[in-house]
Amino acid sequence: MKVSVIGAGNVGAKAVYYIAEKNIADIVMVDVVDGLAGSKAMDFLHAAPLRGYEVRIRGTTDFGEIEGSDVVVITAGIARKPGMDRMDLLKTNVGIAAQAAREIAFRAPNAVVIVVTNPLDVISMVVLRETGFALRKVVGMAGVLDSTRFRWFIAEKLGVWPGDVQAMVLGGHGDEMVPLTRYTSVGGIPLDQLLDAPGIEALVKRTRTGGVEIVSLLKTGSAFYAPGASVAKMVEAVIKDERRLFPASAYLRGEYGFRDIYLGVPVVMGRNGVERIVELPLTDGERKSLNDSAEAVRKGLAELSTVMGEKA
Repeated sequence: MKVSVIGAGNVGAKAVYYIAEKNIADIVMVDVVDGLAGSKAMDFLHAAPLRGYEVRIRGTTDFGEIEGSDVVVITAGIARKPGMDRMDLLKTNVGIAAQAAREIAFRAPNAVVIVVTNPLDVISMVVLRETGFALRKVVGMAGVLDSTRFRWFIAEKLGVWPGDVQAMVLGGHGDEMVPLTRYTSVGGIPLDQLLDAPGIEALVKRTRTGGVEIVSLLKTGSAFYAPGASVAKMVEAVIKDERRLFPASAYLRGEYGFRDIYLGVPVVMGRNGVERIVELPLTDGERKSLNDSAEAVRKGLAELSTVMGEKA
């Protein structure tokens, strides 16, 4: 099997490392910066005797190397910098993602594409349009990351093993995400049996700002360990046809009452990408929160139309 990662920055490189450690596929890293992907690939290979992975890893500037990939991950793009507004970020990353998508369509037409570049839900729509792939073949990585942050905050608060915590976070990848506390449990015990309402709400708020918390500490960048691990988990589900149930950004055609939009929902991930979308019954409050999240994504799509109109 073959996985290609477009973008050899922090998130892309960590994703490659975690995928390599699973020994499930050969990996190609592509980056436009000369020597960046090649140097990191060589460094990874030097660690192979110590870490025990046997897969081939190649770094290059040549998109031709992604030919025949089973999965392609798009992490390429810029992070939002001081003084940069949403439209500046969108204009730059739309161009980067669109170029990557066209290369994927030409060189890896059977691949499942996992989008990581922000603004994620909007960029996923760009990749879908530019590749012309089936809807299930293009999926955004956000819910796995948001959920694992929620899981960690809960485990930290309760003093339990994080692996015993199960959580589900829906909606767009931003401040309007919707952690579903009713569907969150610790060792099978509902969260509300272990924490009071104010305690749960505090964890929900921290989850929504988890990425910002890291940026404020790091000052010159954003998270990459947890995003890289989240990418690797999704790649593994596809390569091994695991049919794992994850929250991920999927194209909706009426599910949850939304149409023609990418939004974080529970999906079953397997060899074909999004094998199916799982619809959960929601309370009125949960549905309102999901509507608010979808509205934020729609605002991004309206901005996308403006950007694409300028490029026309």
